[in-house]
Amino acid sequence: MPRIRLFFFFLFVSYTAFSQQKQRYQSLPQALSAGGQLSGSNGPRSVNWIEGGNRFSYIAGQNVIKTFSPKDQREETVFDGSGLKFPGTDKPFQYSSFQWSKDSKNLVFQANFRPVWRRSGISDYYVYSVADKSLKLVAKDAQTAELSPDGTKVGYERGGNLFVFDFAAGKETQLTSDAKPAFYNGRFGWAYEEEFGLAQAWDWSPDSKFIAFWQSDERQVPLYRLTDYKGFDEQFDSLPYPRVGDRNPTVRIGTIEIASGKKAWMKVEGEEGYIPRIYWTAQPGQLALVHLNRKQNHLQLYMADARTGEARQVMEEKSDAWVDVFDFFAGIMHYFYFPTETKEFFWVSERDGFAHVYRYDYTGKLLNQVTKGPWEVTYVHSVDAKTKKIYYTSTEVSPLERQLYVVDFDGKNKRRLTQTAGRHTINFSPNGQYYIDRYSNLTTPTQVELWDTRGAKIKTLEDNARVREFLNTHAYAPKELMNFTTSDGQKIDISVIKPLDFDQSKKYPVVIDIYGGPGAQSVYNEFSGGGWHQWLAQQGYVVVSVNNRGSGGYGRAFEKVVYEKLGQYESLDFAETARYLATLPWADGGRMAIRGHSYGGYTSSFTMLTHPGVFKVALVGAPVTDWRLYDSIYTERYMGLMPENKANYEKSAVSPYAKNLQGRMFIAHSTMDENVHVRNTMQLVNALIDAGKDHDLRIYPPGAHGVAYNGPSYLLLHQQYTDYLDKYLKNGTM
Repeated sequence: MPRIRLFFFFLFVSYTAFSQQKQRYQSLPQALSAGGQLSGSNGPRSVNWIEGGNRFSYIAGQNVIKTFSPKDQREETVFDGSGLKFPGTDKPFQYSSFQWSKDSKNLVFQANFRPVWRRSGISDYYVYSVADKSLKLVAKDAQTAELSPDGTKVGYERGGNLFVFDFAAGKETQLTSDAKPAFYNGRFGWAYEEEFGLAQAWDWSPDSKFIAFWQSDERQVPLYRLTDYKGFDEQFDSLPYPRVGDRNPTVRIGTIEIASGKKAWMKVEGEEGYIPRIYWTAQPGQLALVHLNRKQNHLQLYMADARTGEARQVMEEKSDAWVDVFDFFAGIMHYFYFPTETKEFFWVSERDGFAHVYRYDYTGKLLNQVTKGPWEVTYVHSVDAKTKKIYYTSTEVSPLERQLYVVDFDGKNKRRLTQTAGRHTINFSPNGQYYIDRYSNLTTPTQVELWDTRGAKIKTLEDNARVREFLNTHAYAPKELMNFTTSDGQKIDISVIKPLDFDQSKKYPVVIDIYGGPGAQSVYNEFSGGGWHQWLAQQGYVVVSVNNRGSGGYGRAFEKVVYEKLGQYESLDFAETARYLATLPWADGGRMAIRGHSYGGYTSSFTMLTHPGVFKVALVGAPVTDWRLYDSIYTERYMGLMPENKANYEKSAVSPYAKNLQGRMFIAHSTMDENVHVRNTMQLVNALIDAGKDHDLRIYPPGAHGVAYNGPSYLLLHQQYTDYLDKYLKNGTM
């Protein structure tokens, strides 16, 4: 054996021996709990920029808030609630979140949070004076609350009506009084909140003179009832839930002038379509409204007078698929930006095939396209009208990465700010001078750093040394990035976690763990911290994730090819991933499993049944099995309207393919799932029984959309998943 080969042989043997000496998980519970140790810390919690961006505050421990100044790196404690009690009680003060007044003299705390839907909940709001350390209740049982920009008042919504509390007067004023069951001011119902991404249905004007709000009417929307079957007399919850083709919530936009209490209604139709976004502009008393038709392929932007309601259309966007107004998966709540210092606005559109920034004046005239290229702008962090610069994150380096850039309003002088490979998440200061950068890559756990926009790192806020120490003593299976080309010529990116003690000469069972929904992305150049995936790797499984067609980050054609035919391309890409892996020497093509939850539950079941024989096992969690059973806003966005697209709805349903089941299918759902109703699973189960196909069903009655609802149920669900894979995939039992 040549010396160089001999050297690497002994190096490999030594490394293998060393890795075998590292501690391994003794049980699934231990592995699941280790997920947090692998993920590490995300750095300062609840960051709030104050003083225009010259400082930021953060939660520094139990009931302690500190501030940090990037300029001189001074750190101060501004709140210590260790001895603080709820007013009039002996109960220690605790809170969920906080916000600052503009003058940084008061804190508004959200306490006693009680969840309602995914983003919303009922809370009590308290104001704390930094100067005299006093704490007082200003809003009890409010769903949302926000300080006025001038810091003199706090607005809030309670019971479907809007209120303001004036600090100087110490007085509450009720702004609306016509709320009824399923009829709200300043609050969304389930569908609008879930599918347009906002929990707060009202907004202060920049000058604190007005509040603009949605008035939502769900009284004609069909009710969905659900129960967890506890006790002897069933107690049913109900919520207005519009399915495909049903009567939708109707909305209109109102404004309230705080000084006079005068109301006006904006003259933009909100019955047949949607008004998913409103924005105050740099013109005092002017409101911008975004209107979408029901099919969500025609967007119109209106400018409205807040005092009279008179509105005029200034811009529109039409698509042969759908038009996005936010990105749920990237955490992007807005694609429109109205900086307060200039009468211009910016809109992220994919009209040239990729998501880019466009600049307009208030008449709707296009001034210029700011960014351009075969890559996507994924997040606009700051539009600085003073310096005429835009800071944004994009996929220019790779769809698997997110990097921060700056560019002038006219599209010139583009510069990349983040340099380390990986997925960067940015928290930008309002003054455009600083940003907090959270990033990781395949070999680097999460790093949190404070930078200035000139290119200097100010401080490392979190290096997650504890994660590295954990890796030094515990066996770990890293993630690898790969890609292949499908039989119809599409390049697909995947990630692969190989088993511990991987042996190229052996064949391993494969678990393809997927989601697959429109705009989502599963594979990035980022550190892998999933405890269940590590447990599977330790037990001898290959774990794979896929950026299938329909995923975001790759441009319009890649994402919107799924329009009006959900399931078709996603299932093809998952099946082709399995077939590609089967060509590799270490993947066992006869032992392939697919697992997914929610949209992933849909695609895992649909793929199993429309590509029979490719997968031996399917793990299906909370699946949509017929899009006609899902909510109208989400489904009609991607599948079009009924009955005009009835044939495609039928083709995208899972249950008609039940007769094709080969192998084993495990299905888990909750009867209290308000998002994907358990009726979906029951229809699939009926179809499987009618076809004489055996399957395994687990019902978790109280579990909502996550199925698991506490620690024991989460462990049980993953134990059932794992046992099922061991029995029917690894060991080959049928």
